[in-house]
Amino acid sequence: MKKQIAILGSTGSIGTQALEVIEEHSDLYEVYCLTANNRVRELAEQARRFNPAAVVIANEAHYEELKSLLADCPDINVYAGRQAIDDIVTAGPIDMVLTAMVGFAGLSPTISAIKAHKKICLANKETLVVAGKLICRLAAENHSPILPVDSEHSAIFQSIVGEGDNEIEKILLTASGGPFRTFSKEQLAKVTKADALHHPTWEMGAKITIDSASMMNKGFEVIEAKWLFGVDVDKIQVLVHPQSIVHSAVQFVDGAVKAQLGVPDMRLPIQYAFSYPDRLHLNGDRLNLFEHPLEFFEPDMEKFRCLALAYEAMRKGGNMPCILNAANEIVNRGFLDDKCGFLDMPRIIEETMARVAFDANPSYDTYIATDAEARRVATELMGA
Repeated sequence: MKKQIAILGSTGSIGTQALEVIEEHSDLYEVYCLTANNRVRELAEQARRFNPAAVVIANEAHYEELKSLLADCPDINVYAGRQAIDDIVTAGPIDMVLTAMVGFAGLSPTISAIKAHKKICLANKETLVVAGKLICRLAAENHSPILPVDSEHSAIFQSIVGEGDNEIEKILLTASGGPFRTFSKEQLAKVTKADALHHPTWEMGAKITIDSASMMNKGFEVIEAKWLFGVDVDKIQVLVHPQSIVHSAVQFVDGAVKAQLGVPDMRLPIQYAFSYPDRLHLNGDRLNLFEHPLEFFEPDMEKFRCLALAYEAMRKGGNMPCILNAANEIVNRGFLDDKCGFLDMPRIIEETMARVAFDANPSYDTYIATDAEARRVATELMGA
């Protein structure tokens, strides 16, 4: 029997590469459901190509257009709205849910899939950033495995496979450093969104590319690693590694370091999440170590305040990472819309963290309320 996969966010970078993996291994995997937010034409094209049982467009305004585009495909059920995404992931035939939606929107459907005992292939880092404690508890209660799709967390996971209960002394989380690694603070004050969207290594969506430039993306990954691997946040060290060849590493208590290396290709961690514990052939380039020097640098926390703020939020705990994420979503969009400068982003996030009410033991409802309040505060600060 082919494994049935639901892809949340199928028109984005991760979603489209996941479809390439499924296409290469069509004897093993089949698409059950595809979802998108606004890219209705791309979603319809994917549906025609992969013939899923269902498609969902989150923005209900596009429902009629999607229905029309797939009018001659009666076997494909068409739905719209965020609740429809929450509902579809619980469908009985689904074996795996790839959560590749961007931002806070990924939290609710991930929870629904976990409660339905699905295997979660996690590419939506905000889910663990916002509600890591809740997600880990629900996953344990529902025996729902969470397999990381981020290249760094997949590398950490691959490095600890077979290590049993051996104690981790340190996680070495690599970062490309983004396009502004060598910039001074004065230079950073003048960068444009066009500069920030030009990532030196990875091709990603606009939101994550800006987060990478500010190093907030790496801050999120620190928080995500804390929850995925059960280590204290101060045992997670960020290493700037411009070549993006060492995807991350683990240092054990005996001093041994295990790392996963490879060319920058997101299909590998996607496929490993699908196939674990097996490895399948993957078409693509192979790593030639003769061609690549391997360099590592400490990140400049003063210059890249977003990374420092992520550590601070995780040390504080409670709903503080939720505040961090919501404020970042606002300023990230604001920077893309020319409403704030590059160095305004960490300033507004920090002020939002200081203003929004702290809750040391948040519930799901607290996260929803905190997210809304932090967005309101960050929007006000951006307009001030």
